[in-house]
Amino acid sequence: MQPANDEPETLRVQLQELRIEHRDLDEAIERLEAAPPHDELLLRRMKKRKLQIKDRITAVEHLLEPNELA
Repeated sequence: MQPANDEPETLRVQLQELRIEHRDLDEAIERLEAAPPHDELLLRRMKKRKLQIKDRITAVEHLLEPNELA
């Protein structure tokens, strides 16, 4: 998914927000897994969301620092 605004500062802010959300989800997943019995459906949804965020982080990083080999 490409951001609506490709300005470097906007991308940096978005990247920071995505990293924070990714870290928060990671911590929430760890807490949920550590306290059985846990909600498997919620856990799967959280992990899927975390992967989606990771993909968006990668996309934004490529916009900010395009691979010169590509």
